[in-house]
Amino acid sequence: MAIVQDLRSQQRLLWLVALGFFMQTLDATIVNTALPAMAKSLHESPLRMQSVIVAYSLAMAMLIPASGWVADRFGTRRVYVCAISLFAVGSLLCAVSSTLAQLVAARVVQGLGGALLLPVGRLAVLRTFPRERFLQAMSFIAIPGLIGPLIGPTLGGWLVEVASWHWIFLINLPVGAVGAVAAYSFMRDGAPVAVEPFDWSGYLWLASGMVSLSLALDGLSGLGLGHAGVLVLLVFGLASLVAYWLHAMRVPQPLFSPRLFSVVSLAIGLLGNLFSRLGSSCMPFLVPLLLQVSLGYSPFEAGLMMLPVALAGMAVKRITTPLITRLGYRRVLVGNTVLVGLSMMSFALITPTQPLWLRVLQLAVFGAVNSIQFTAMNTLTLKDLEGPQASSGNSLLSMVQMLAMGMGVAVAGAVLAGFTAWIGSGSAPTLARVDTLSAFNATFFTMGLITLASAAIFWQLPLGEASVGTARSPEAEGPTGH
Repeated sequence: MAIVQDLRSQQRLLWLVALGFFMQTLDATIVNTALPAMAKSLHESPLRMQSVIVAYSLAMAMLIPASGWVADRFGTRRVYVCAISLFAVGSLLCAVSSTLAQLVAARVVQGLGGALLLPVGRLAVLRTFPRERFLQAMSFIAIPGLIGPLIGPTLGGWLVEVASWHWIFLINLPVGAVGAVAAYSFMRDGAPVAVEPFDWSGYLWLASGMVSLSLALDGLSGLGLGHAGVLVLLVFGLASLVAYWLHAMRVPQPLFSPRLFSVVSLAIGLLGNLFSRLGSSCMPFLVPLLLQVSLGYSPFEAGLMMLPVALAGMAVKRITTPLITRLGYRRVLVGNTVLVGLSMMSFALITPTQPLWLRVLQLAVFGAVNSIQFTAMNTLTLKDLEGPQASSGNSLLSMVQMLAMGMGVAVAGAVLAGFTAWIGSGSAPTLARVDTLSAFNATFFTMGLITLASAAIFWQLPLGEASVGTARSPEAEGPTGH
């Protein structure tokens, strides 16, 4: 009887963690198709709404490095309940926001809650399930990471049309309430864990650097900062990251040890993740905006057009590992990075008269090669890590993924704003569709070029290395299932 109750308790925990992961991944994509409707309601330009996405990703990137220590210090159940509650409160604040500044601040609150959902939930599963069942349990939790991005854009577009954009946040409230009650009832805190002193100095330097660089990029368009303000933020951000590096080299237990970068696969994998995602992460933001602002799609139609990206990404998952095993990481990542860049640049050729089937094919091709890219980059980053390095490397990878997602959208927003001002001479308050389409086309070409350049990073890999290591776990594919 006790065994049956224990199995039921474990199953409830899996569903609970999967629910939290679903909420997090859904909100990472559901906003994209609603941005034009939000802009209209808040009296903003739809081409300046990237701060809504950047704030969420940056808040997650900031808190992820501290998530493990927080869970150990205060207990997994208490932190998980607080995380779901904070996510729900942030959702409510988003729904009642009446200005862009309020919405961005609310997205920060939502992102702080979302940052704890998966790492703390994963830790609870690790402490509950025996080693032989852990991989199976994590595979179950990874499923929402595929479903959330699949339905997010379409659901967001549908809610905007049948109700209003506020409901893309309000739907989180009943789910969050049920999740918080279930977490308090079914999640165990486990045995007390000895907590090492947290590297607060290193954390503050690292967080300051990430925030400053992201704000500098977003300040070129979304925040409307002048060149002097952007330059100050850039210098402060770079100085903060250098200060963290110097700090980490001299303290015994830094947040992330510089010695991690002595593992060649991790160093190349992290840098490749950062620069490759700077380009490709802008696509879920740019494509729905292009379809609605320049091509006249409704929010629901724009959401439907994102389905080929997610479906093609899921379809190629099974061939990625055999492909790496046969060709090796260097050939796969260099060649596939070029394909990702070229597929992005192909969107520069979009015209209002383009056949629908060709547009769908473009999106499907991008989804397929982008999925291969993310899986290959993540397995490369983690495959040679063992023991304590594996946990630290996984947290560092998660942080870099979220940081690159936010910075990619910020860069794309700045590039789009620059081309829009240049094409429209910066004088007209609203531009004709043909002008915005030209600005979008130029932006796609530029962001694809950035992605192409990142292939040089993967070129540094040893030729023929094809071992797909065991350090990788399903959740390493990022907060959006990639």
